Amino acid sequence: MSVHPVDLLATSALDLTTAEKLVRQALQGADDGELYLQYNESEGLVFDNGRLKSSSFSSSEGFGLRAVSGEATGYAHAGELTPAALQRAADAVSSVKAGHIGTLAISPSGSNRQLYSEQSPLLQPTFAQKVALLEQIDAYARAKDPRVKQVTAAIHGSWSCIDILRPDGQRIRDVRPLVRVNISVVVGSGDRQEAGSYGMGGREGFASFITTQRWQHGVDEALRQALVNLEAVAAPAGTFDVVLGNGWNGVLLHEAVGHGLEGDFNRKKTSAFAGLMGERVAAKGVTIVDDGTLPDLRGSLSVDDEGTPTQRTTLIENGILVGYMQDRQNARLMGEKSTGNGRRESYAHEPMPRMTNTYMLGGEHCPDEMIASVKDGIYAVSFGGGQVDITSGKFVFNCTEAYRIENGKIGAPVKGAMLIGNGPDALTRVSMIGNDMKLDDGIGTCGKAGQSVPVGVGQPSMRINEMTVGGTKA
Repeated sequence: MSVHPVDLLATSALDLTTAEKLVRQALQGADDGELYLQYNESEGLVFDNGRLKSSSFSSSEGFGLRAVSGEATGYAHAGELTPAALQRAADAVSSVKAGHIGTLAISPSGSNRQLYSEQSPLLQPTFAQKVALLEQIDAYARAKDPRVKQVTAAIHGSWSCIDILRPDGQRIRDVRPLVRVNISVVVGSGDRQEAGSYGMGGREGFASFITTQRWQHGVDEALRQALVNLEAVAAPAGTFDVVLGNGWNGVLLHEAVGHGLEGDFNRKKTSAFAGLMGERVAAKGVTIVDDGTLPDLRGSLSVDDEGTPTQRTTLIENGILVGYMQDRQNARLMGEKSTGNGRRESYAHEPMPRMTNTYMLGGEHCPDEMIASVKDGIYAVSFGGGQVDITSGKFVFNCTEAYRIENGKIGAPVKGAMLIGNGPDALTRVSMIGNDMKLDDGIGTCGKAGQSVPVGVGQPSMRINEMTVGGTKA
């Protein structure tokens, strides 16, 4: 470990006194801003086709300096922590204040809350132990079924030290571990091949994810999904009642609804939810929250990337729109308070309103009751990729595991099913909400404006009436 978690400035050429002076000068007359410093280490190994295909290690450090004046933002970053680099950045961002005289916003309230360990996950297990683990995963998967043609297993960890310096001298620090284990299995029979996958991770060390029980469960799930798909028939196309499985399927809510509830889209009135605060936007019983305070979860943060403590924010309550996710700039412009959702990919990126762990609360129905209530429909167990138009709310999601529902019973697995709809409209069609709310296993990554950040999703099972299903069979 080459950097102490709380000594980014002390171990670089950029000392604290110089940094504070330059930040004050750069932000004098601005409405808001900060110096964001980051040190990051990451390691990844991929085992594929019976051998170690790739391994990587990288480390980086740098800063981003931001000045906010009204709706305008000046941002400069550099991959070195030196007085000269910060001076150049200060000169660059100061231009955004031309003709503007603002009153600097009050700094975020402090917090001693710590939602995850400061220990680097890169230290244990050792490199050799990680390679041995991947070999075990490969051998176990191939021994499970003779139809296994290919196994890909990957392990990735990162450790990031964050230091935020405000112009009033406030200093906010956070140390963020992050790990992920992924398993993919390809099976074949005759000329047909199908794949299944499983992933898990969080803001902690690898220990809980690499127990024999955990990784064997991951292999079993990936293989089960692949074998189901191997027997799948062509999905029907048309309008069907749909039952969504719990957990990872919350990615549909994340994309089709969550982005539309971020502050910037609503301030600019480009969201399908703009101007609907206080109005019914979903069926009764639908409550959706964003919660960055859940310990050790992939989407959680002790503080966001502006230094604001994260919180649990209710977005839709019993079908009524009651809140947006806010960073500091959009909250100020909308006359609201930051909800701790100001996030950025790295020091080289500006913060913006982003989700943390976004999920729907559970209801009263059991999943079997939902299946039994459908005469002819689709049971969507898991999703893969999807596309969403934030302005209109229209979405398309591909099912990676799905089944026909016939006369209240689960029928044959189907391949190629796509759920097509409109986020706000789909919420009004929710007719049953399950009592089995579950968060995903720690694999979510969200993209917005060219930036990627780790997130969590979740939901209970739910029934949605009359959804459009795109398939390969009319």
